[in-house]
Amino acid sequence: MITKGDKNKARLKRHLRVRKKISGTTVRPRLSVYRSSKHIYVQLIDDETGVTLASASTVDKELAGQVSNGGNVEAARKVGELIAQRAKAKGFENVVFDRGGYLYHGRIQALADAAREAGLQF
Repeated sequence: MITKGDKNKARLKRHLRVRKKISGTTVRPRLSVYRSSKHIYVQLIDDETGVTLASASTVDKELAGQVSNGGNVEAARKVGELIAQRAKAKGFENVVFDRGGYLYHGRIQALADAAREAGLQF
């Protein structure tokens, strides 16, 4: 039987394998996703300087009244739209998508699709 710790170890291994290949720059930052059972978090990261440029999550005050449950696909869509707005406000339209070792389906896919529809390119 696979336990929760084993699943997280496998996810971290996948994440490190992907992170060897992708990196955020000042021109094209990395859009990093973290997913918990209750919430979803996204950051725009410049890996050259080690700075977080923008962030959004289901615990943000802007989404407090709009999202009833932070762990569903609809909440992920709203976070994707919010991070796209914040990125465009800071002048970023091209990003590198880092799914964080998670499979590209469900909440991760909904977040990415919403960010693309709101104007981010990756």
